[in-house]
Amino acid sequence: MSHLLRTSRVFAWFLLTGLSVAIIIASAFYLYLRPSLPPVHQLLDVKLQTPLRVYSADNRLIAEFGEKRRAPITIEQIPTIQLQAFLAAEDARFHDHFGVDIKGLTRAAIELVSTGSIQSGGSTITMQVAKNYFLSRDRTFIRKFNEILLALQIERELDKDKILELYLNKIYLGNRAYGIAAAAQVYYDKPVDELTLAQMAMLAGLPKAPSAYNPLANPERALIRRNWILGRMRDLGYITQEDWSEATKAPLTATYNMREAEVDADYVAEMARTEMVRRFGEAAYNDGYSVTLTVDGTKQQAATEALRTGLENYDRRHGFRGPIGQFDIAGMSTAELSNQLLNYPRVEGLIPAVITSVNDDEGAARVHTRHLGPGKMDFETMTWAKRYRTENLTGPTPEKPSDVVNVGDVVYVKVTQLPQIQEQTPETDGNEPRLELQVALSQAPRVEGAVISLSAKTGAIEALAGGYSFSQSKYNRATQANRQPGSTFKPFLYLSALENGRTPATIYNDAPIVFEDSELEGAWRPQNSSGQFYGPTTLREGLYRSRNLVSIRLLRDLGIRQTLNYLDQLKIPTANMPANLSLSLGAGQLTPMALARGFAVIANGGYDVEPYLIKTIQEPDGTVVYEAPETVLCDSDCEQQLTDNASEDPLTESNSDTPETDGILLPASAQQSAEKRVMKRLADERSVYIMHTILQDVVRRGTGRRALALNRKDLAGKTGTTNEQKDTWFAGFNHDVATTVWVGFDQPSPLGRREFGASTALPIWVDYMKTAMQGAPESTMARPNGIVNIRINPRTGERARPGEDGTFEIFKEEDAPAPLSQDTNGNGSGANDSDSLPGQIF
Repeated sequence: MSHLLRTSRVFAWFLLTGLSVAIIIASAFYLYLRPSLPPVHQLLDVKLQTPLRVYSADNRLIAEFGEKRRAPITIEQIPTIQLQAFLAAEDARFHDHFGVDIKGLTRAAIELVSTGSIQSGGSTITMQVAKNYFLSRDRTFIRKFNEILLALQIERELDKDKILELYLNKIYLGNRAYGIAAAAQVYYDKPVDELTLAQMAMLAGLPKAPSAYNPLANPERALIRRNWILGRMRDLGYITQEDWSEATKAPLTATYNMREAEVDADYVAEMARTEMVRRFGEAAYNDGYSVTLTVDGTKQQAATEALRTGLENYDRRHGFRGPIGQFDIAGMSTAELSNQLLNYPRVEGLIPAVITSVNDDEGAARVHTRHLGPGKMDFETMTWAKRYRTENLTGPTPEKPSDVVNVGDVVYVKVTQLPQIQEQTPETDGNEPRLELQVALSQAPRVEGAVISLSAKTGAIEALAGGYSFSQSKYNRATQANRQPGSTFKPFLYLSALENGRTPATIYNDAPIVFEDSELEGAWRPQNSSGQFYGPTTLREGLYRSRNLVSIRLLRDLGIRQTLNYLDQLKIPTANMPANLSLSLGAGQLTPMALARGFAVIANGGYDVEPYLIKTIQEPDGTVVYEAPETVLCDSDCEQQLTDNASEDPLTESNSDTPETDGILLPASAQQSAEKRVMKRLADERSVYIMHTILQDVVRRGTGRRALALNRKDLAGKTGTTNEQKDTWFAGFNHDVATTVWVGFDQPSPLGRREFGASTALPIWVDYMKTAMQGAPESTMARPNGIVNIRINPRTGERARPGEDGTFEIFKEEDAPAPLSQDTNGNGSGANDSDSLPGQIF
């Protein structure tokens, strides 16, 4: 007994010594590591890396930017059975331990001793939270000890539900999905509370090894893992035997579901992304901001589609440029054909396809598409494909498929009918023939364009398209392309004239003129687009018929410097405007956005306009960090009232120092929702009202008559075509909305001698406005005080004498033609100073 007692004492001393040494070592580790451990309360302030999401004004997703897909949710939003699935898979004793599971750590230690390597970490969910939020993923003892210490602290300071919520929002579940909500969307396209038991178990199996147990990458292993978790749930009493039996028999239903944009608005999305990065730096991609834009989803989609359709129509008018590639298809399998087509990018709705056979007797060609396999292209879809020669010349009309394509040609096509099983009818014999893929010949346009639609009274961008395809070119022509506005510039010149004593009845001569001017590089012989001249013309007719010679004489009469000063008053950029008479024909340069803004000033009655895109910016918890200020249109009475009430209701006055980025205007001084933007009057409302009536005549009687197809009486606008048809425009509006369309080549070159603003830009405008104005009541500017109607002689501009042919015209009271005197002989200019007629004529 004494020997046994001595032996027991020795073992006891060894055990006590070992325990003491372990405690000392552990204490040393604790004292060494404790100061470097982060405080647990930081967990509550951690911003999970959540992507930037951009929405339209009607809450439709436009784009998502960021490396990680995540949608944080609260523990209350997660079904109990889903929580139990994760506990069964990762930490069944979660509610029993204090952050560290001794059994699990002991098991891990035994595995290490027996195998020589770490087989499992013995980590609890709390330890995983500590690791995922604060530590690296290195498999070292120091990191594990830190993990244990942090887990103990987390358990002391946070409740179990909060720890579980942090875990389920942070874990990586494969396919860029972080957190359970993102994974439910990516794999099943459902919110968490709509998943089946089998789907819940599948997600619970992913944290252990997202790549090895991924149902998309390795369905067999994923199924085994899922069924093991279901068995654990049954054994732990979370589900019944019947639940387990049904769930284990369920097939794998996971598919890849990246959330698609609900609005085709890539250029708008890029503008928003640029502005967010400017404001928040790289945090814009990770801090979960939600940006709501001013664009309306329906209008934006209409703008995108109208521009693409218009550019495609122009492109077809000028012929088929031939295949985009060619290769030898002899002996190739369908898989090899698809691989070859990978060399040709898809462009929006255009799909690359290779011609596999051409049958003139059948009147069709057979194709193989990269994504949809074999299909048929009927000759009816190729009849437009005259061979392109130049912008003014095409080849003959094709008469059979072989006139257009050959075997091995790679072309772009549009799908007109997807393959499908034909519905059985009483006439069929029970078989269900498959309808084959039908495609139409197409090609990617080289011509480009832009559409910008503004709320005239606020400047909010309601729709914007910066080109045919953002994937082809990220250059935003709406905000970056400086182009000659052509005749769309003329309304600003004529508005300047109305502000300086001229009237719609003022006469200028539409006759040939030659200028010898060193600044114009020699002799300049301007002409009208028709090549004809029409003699003495009123300003109204000169504008709605877009007479160049009238505009030139008007600018010469007003003075170039005075006109440029007036443009500055309207805040139309003049840096790229020529200081010579070519200014009258729109020879300067403006972006489509700048031109749209200028027309919005006319549309709203003469008030300043600042285009802006971002309506609100919100943090993930819904906190609004920016809200666009309310816009206040302010005339002279308003300005006086603001001066009197400045201390009671402070307003933010717009000024030229407000930062602007790529067409987005977010006033730096207007950061609170209570603030407002004061937009002052830039032009006399009577002059603007008269301009409205003239530009309405452009639609009713002039070059904008195609807009009559909308069957509205409130539309006004102006076409524009520059020299050699390098730029074509239409800028149109009613009192509420101003929309501008531009069409041209990125490298300016002629569009073709038969292409004008009315044939290229105006159809796009009509196509867009058909949707944008659907259901909207007509809106016209109210007639201001100080306007009179007078019957005039259109040949002289003076009041019409009794018995003379005449027409009614409107004038500002002080600019109305003088009353007829007893000895009036009918000769006069219609202006206040009849002596000015010779200067206007000659």
